[in-house]
Amino acid sequence: MRSGPFLVLSLLMVIFWAESFLLLHVASFLIHLLLLVAVLFFVGYLLRETTTTT
Repeated sequence: MRSGPFLVLSLLMVIFWAESFLLLHVASFLIHLLLLVAVLFFVGYLLRETTTTT
């Protein structure tokens, strides 16, 4: 599976969300919004059609 920008962004956002949630114990709206955006990027990556011709 080829890692594209959506996958990289979603993984970074999930890491940042987990780090801030676990280390800072902050459960604010913005952190959960970041998780939601990361999930949406990941789903977009999975649903995106990858047609590459070599």
